Amino acid sequence: MAVPAILAPPRSAAQTLAPALRAGQHPPMKRSKPPAVHQQFVRRFPKLERAWELVNEQGAAGPLDARAQRLAKLAIAIGAMREGAVHSAVRKARDAGVSLAEMEQVVALGASTIGFPSSVAVWSWIREAAAPRHR
Repeated sequence: MAVPAILAPPRSAAQTLAPALRAGQHPPMKRSKPPAVHQQFVRRFPKLERAWELVNEQGAAGPLDARAQRLAKLAIAIGAMREGAVHSAVRKARDAGVSLAEMEQVVALGASTIGFPSSVAVWSWIREAAAPRHR
């Protein structure tokens, strides 16, 4: 006989997420609030927002978990030297539980590709975006 849900012991987060994880899905990430200018832009251009959501949905469909996806997106932003994308990637990586040390390792890994001055620049962008006032 099944125990009514109200009397059943509380489930852990792992128990709650287990069926979805077994199905090959990733647990939902906490989402930080995008900058005000982003919110203004998508209000002005709602179709672009939907198109962007579709691109991101397709990119997220695959075997990489949320942390790996966020580290890859950070690496791509770093390689492209896109300061705004680095700031966004840092914010989203933090939401996925990526530590500052892990993000800094991405800078060190990319240093031989992007060069020393660029590495210093992206390292400063990461530290700036990870600062408490940006959270």
